[in-house]
Amino acid sequence: MSFTDKAKNKAQEMSGMAKERIGDVTDNERLRAEGASEQSAARARQAGEHAKQAGRDVKDAFNK
Repeated sequence: MSFTDKAKNKAQEMSGMAKERIGDVTDNERLRAEGASEQSAARARQAGEHAKQAGRDVKDAFNK
């Protein structure tokens, strides 16, 4: 996973966290849910990238 991808995922996760907290403070259920959804999407993308990297590492280990 490139640095740019990591930064984008982290930015989306932080944005979602901020939206969720603002939704908590303002008692806005829609904003709270939107923030939680953004966080989940960012974390899922990160997990997918980690899985791809693990697959590459295994492949490289067998090629040595």
